Amino acid sequence: MPEGDTVFATAARLRVALAGRRLRHTDFRVPRLATVDLTGRRVSTVRSRGKHLFIDVEGPDDARAADSAVSIHSHLKMEGAWVIGPIGRRWRRPAHQARVVLRTDEHEAVGFDLGILELLTDPDAALEYLGPDLLADDWDPAEAAHRLESLPDQPIGTALLDQRLLAGIGNVYRSEICFLGGMLPTRPVAAVDVPATVDLSRRLLWANRLRTARTTTGNTAPNARLWVYGRRGQPCRRCQTPIERGELNSIGGDRVVYFCPVCQT
Repeated sequence: MPEGDTVFATAARLRVALAGRRLRHTDFRVPRLATVDLTGRRVSTVRSRGKHLFIDVEGPDDARAADSAVSIHSHLKMEGAWVIGPIGRRWRRPAHQARVVLRTDEHEAVGFDLGILELLTDPDAALEYLGPDLLADDWDPAEAAHRLESLPDQPIGTALLDQRLLAGIGNVYRSEICFLGGMLPTRPVAAVDVPATVDLSRRLLWANRLRTARTTTGNTAPNARLWVYGRRGQPCRRCQTPIERGELNSIGGDRVVYFCPVCQT
């Protein structure tokens, strides 16, 4: 499931393939961008912010206005992915799932099933609502804690998914953070050690930011990577109590959450 660490790693791979290189072919396969052609422009960088990914593209060589630069903004949502490879290699997904194709002299980057794909002239302004990015170089734990503490009655499991408070946590990390913090997802923020929770969140995502297999247990074996997420009915790795699954209201509707009813209070 794409969360902040997945997007960070995706941006890193795209940066190696695209940054500093000219686009020799672009193909936007969504109706509102169907006529866009960025061929000949240079990619300045690729970066992530929370779960959002930006491919910053310079303006045409003959452009005089600074605002001719654009950023290709994408969000993976649940099913999206960017796949990078040599030009001509057979795609690993069906062509009808491709939303954008970007080619340089050597590489091809294809965005499949992207939940959001748009061009922005001022991407930073468009995402001002986001909280501190857990994987940013300028990560601000004090600001993240302040934002969480501003909603003392909010269940911690709901607050962790609110990207306006801190950016990058998704459903997997939400469950894992609550387990490692020994707190039920329904515990109100006022009853949580917020600075410790913020620190734990940062450390978990940072440790996984470039891993091919996400783990919160420290074990990378396929069936041992997570403490509770996706393990309904299986024994807790600490106390052997069956893991339970519930639903908790979040931005955008109810979402499943996994927890140990004994280890978490």
